[in-house]
Amino acid sequence: MRVFAALLPPTEVVEELAEAVRALRRLPGTEDFRWTGRQDWHLTLAFYGEMPLAAVGGLEERLGRAAARRAAFELWLAGGGRFGDRVLWAGVGGDRTALARLATAARAAGRKAGAPHRETRRYHPHLTLARGARPLTARPLTARPEPDGAAGPRAWAAALDGFRSAAWCAGELVLMRSEPPEPGTPGARPRYTVRSAWPLQPPPSPPPAAPDR
Repeated sequence: MRVFAALLPPTEVVEELAEAVRALRRLPGTEDFRWTGRQDWHLTLAFYGEMPLAAVGGLEERLGRAAARRAAFELWLAGGGRFGDRVLWAGVGGDRTALARLATAARAAGRKAGAPHRETRRYHPHLTLARGARPLTARPLTARPEPDGAAGPRAWAAALDGFRSAAWCAGELVLMRSEPPEPGTPGARPRYTVRSAWPLQPPPSPPPAAPDR
């Protein structure tokens, strides 16, 4: 079973991002990318690879304990960029420190449960929007607009510069199952389903306001 840990944005945030992506896909050249479906949008915390069912059970126990030890936190989607020359993504704002700590805990749960995939790169939160079907010119992650009329990844990433979604309280850790696409089906994508979910602790209450003197 191919699994990964993730956070799921709420429906209203997905709707806001979908509107921005519709405008983005009207730009020249975007047809050369394979676009992720909105039903699959998520923030990956840790990828585990193919695991036997018995090992997944142990992973679920560890993830449940990790969720119970952490409080919910605020996130939003903002801007965009890309990895190397193949992936376009939406950026993440909010409490990135809490997000990174949850990702670290999710990775540790995978190691202790015997997950075959061990992530060694620094965690970079993002929501994948599209993958290139052909190589792109390598550019920094913060792209500037191309000249007027030019088509290319700089323009596509820059089109998201002003995007910011509504904030939400990330309060649920999920274990997702990735099922491969049907063989021989052009354009088919993996299908993601939620296998398990665990609530995080309620966020801490703000301190009471000082009384008027």
